[in-house]
Amino acid sequence: MRVLILAAASALALTGGMVPPVAMAQSRGEAPLLSVRADPGDARVLVTLPAPDAEGVAGRFVYATSLRTGLGSADLRLDRGMVGAEQLLAFRRYGKKVAVTFENPRFRATGDDKVQAGGRESFAFSVVALLDVVETGPGGALTVDLAPFLTRDVLGIADALNGGGAGSDLAMGGKSGKGFRLAIDLSVVDNRSVKTFPDNIEIDAVQTFTSDTPGREVEMIAPEPRQASFVVHHSLIRLPEPGYVGRRFDTRSAAGGNVFYDYGSPLGDPVMQQVANRFRLEKVDPAAPRSRVKKPIVFYIDRAAPEPIRTALMEGVNYWQKAFDDAGLIDAFRAELLPEDADPMDVRYNMVNWSNRLTRGWSYGGGIVDPRTGEIIKGNVVIGALRVRQDMIIFEGLVGTAANGTGGPQDPVRTSLDRIRQLGAHEVGHAIGIMHNFAASTQDRASVMDYPGPRIKLTGGQIDLSDAYALGAGAWDSFTVDWLYNDPAGANPDAAAAAKALAAKDLRFVTDVDGRSADAPNPWGSMWDDGPDPVAHLDHMLTVRRVALDRFGPQVLRAGEPLSDLRRKFVPVWLLHRYAVDAAGKLVGGIDYRYAVAGDGGAPATPVSAETQMAAMDALIDTLSATTLTVPARLVMPLSSATNARPDPQYTQEVFRNSASAAFDPLVAADVAAQVTLDSLLAPNRLARMVEQHRRDPALPGLEALLDRLQTRVIGARSDAVGRRVAWRAVMTMAASARGGTTAPEVAAALGDRLQRLGTAFRAATGTSEDAAWQRYLGTILGDEDRLKAELDKRQAKPPIPPGMPIESEWFGDIAL
Repeated sequence: MRVLILAAASALALTGGMVPPVAMAQSRGEAPLLSVRADPGDARVLVTLPAPDAEGVAGRFVYATSLRTGLGSADLRLDRGMVGAEQLLAFRRYGKKVAVTFENPRFRATGDDKVQAGGRESFAFSVVALLDVVETGPGGALTVDLAPFLTRDVLGIADALNGGGAGSDLAMGGKSGKGFRLAIDLSVVDNRSVKTFPDNIEIDAVQTFTSDTPGREVEMIAPEPRQASFVVHHSLIRLPEPGYVGRRFDTRSAAGGNVFYDYGSPLGDPVMQQVANRFRLEKVDPAAPRSRVKKPIVFYIDRAAPEPIRTALMEGVNYWQKAFDDAGLIDAFRAELLPEDADPMDVRYNMVNWSNRLTRGWSYGGGIVDPRTGEIIKGNVVIGALRVRQDMIIFEGLVGTAANGTGGPQDPVRTSLDRIRQLGAHEVGHAIGIMHNFAASTQDRASVMDYPGPRIKLTGGQIDLSDAYALGAGAWDSFTVDWLYNDPAGANPDAAAAAKALAAKDLRFVTDVDGRSADAPNPWGSMWDDGPDPVAHLDHMLTVRRVALDRFGPQVLRAGEPLSDLRRKFVPVWLLHRYAVDAAGKLVGGIDYRYAVAGDGGAPATPVSAETQMAAMDALIDTLSATTLTVPARLVMPLSSATNARPDPQYTQEVFRNSASAAFDPLVAADVAAQVTLDSLLAPNRLARMVEQHRRDPALPGLEALLDRLQTRVIGARSDAVGRRVAWRAVMTMAASARGGTTAPEVAAALGDRLQRLGTAFRAATGTSEDAAWQRYLGTILGDEDRLKAELDKRQAKPPIPPGMPIESEWFGDIAL
């Protein structure tokens, strides 16, 4: 997945968005960035450019796009308020034409003029539109019609509608034919939308995309699925003034940013360079350890967010105030409600946008950045509206609905709003330049940039939500803001930042590349976990799960809610331990390492101790017991409650597959929960690490130790239908792992040998019992490669696990900085 580097650009909005745009332009009486004539009765947008320079350039700007209206799809991610990738745009005259050119500052060469020219000219640029010169003014100024450029699909909407490519299953719904394409005859600039200011120009255009085979997702949403229209917003931004001081990327900090390639770097220095993205934040008194700043960072909360969510978002975003104050930057950050007459698309407003979708999806933070320097021009966040409702489902499933709206410690509404506060802070953290830190949960909630699982306590044997989420930023957040934004007077800022990073080595930091995947080796970097001991956390979450299942029933529903909704609220309770499984799994074949640089004296990478690995294996095997995976008999009939309502996609993708119609299938529930653990334990990468660690140090557990436990305590311990279903899943997952495209040959050999021996034993089973028949059938499959392959190729060979990330999910590549 690609890295979304805080998308962006512009002359650092001189007002910080604190004054409504029109009022600002009028009060200052300044000339607009460019002269624009846009008559609502005319399809043209006439822009007057300065006279071309010696190279033919008639103006260079940062250009950015965003969506004023979205599709409303979680899968296709065309969201209200999202921004596209910024570009360095230059207008170049070629005879009677002006080319709209996207330059390529990612590739450059420092040095004299010839060296710099060589760096530029070695890599492609893009001419994205050729415009006619409508008139030439005094001194050589050029007037062009910008409308043909503004109706181009610069945001990549067609690709998104086509699921990344025309004809994809997601986009086409299994149909053949052409994908979505821009319909120029159904696209037009909205001339009434044009706004010009001293540092930016803002324009909307309606763009329509057509397809004869729109696919399921668009069919569910668009009123005419074959013609999906969007309002695309364009921003043309003055290049930021000189004087911005960058910050060199440091692998030990949580600040990510722009990558560029400098072919003029000295020999011995890397060609690939990375700078941290950040706002231009300057102290009034640079020499003072504590000082006010010249222009605070202000984030505005979208008025589309309803109350009480709107207020909760503002309170959560303001968690960052303390982190900036801790860094000595007084009143440097605040959140406010967007003024009534302000345009959230205007690049001068850092925004927390509220976006509704048909089904629950992602929230994300980024923005617009000067592609030359990494200076953030506009911070931009999109919050998915259904996520807070998913939180409600989780908490109502745990404690019921009796306390809803009371504001008490067991109130799912209160707890969900606490989560929204944390989420607002988290996404704005990305928008000010900060990566995830998935190790923060192991150091007492050290950062809002973790994915925090709710802290679910047991008090007097009852579930207690009183401290589900931290109400503020943590120690890691204060360190990162200090590292990123506090420039010391009279010192090299990069050297000072490096010293700060070294001093903070006791704070753990694990980001996406080492924390997101369930088979990653770092024992500290997990999502949705809580506490420093993953095995203890897994044990605790299983205990909470048992308490929740014991009390689960109609009391988790609101008055008048269909009984069939029990199935929807059952899933997150049944799978409550799924992220604790992932965290404990990272101990098996785990390696304790940190991000470090040469000479900083950091501890070398070390394997997780044998004792800890064995304890984790045993804890994970325990999650596969029939006792853990048997649905209480008293719940099977209530979970089979029927409904005659039309299918709700917000509901149907979140439930287990039934055996027929409304009939709840407890064996499917067991199958899914078993698959969660087995996917972690039998991940090929983990198994390869186990083989290798045991080769280097026989005291560390090898693959055979894991397979012995699975054979003895899962496959051989089956005593009823639940046990057999889990054993079947264990065998099939072993077979799938052995045949994985990236599975190491040593792992494939060990798994293949174990399955062959199991098959031989199973085929020898005698008697007429259900278990004997099960053994002979499975043994026959294991002894016939074609039948085994056919079984693994079945659509339901691996049970579909309802969507994870029940409280937050983000695209790693698009969001991680």
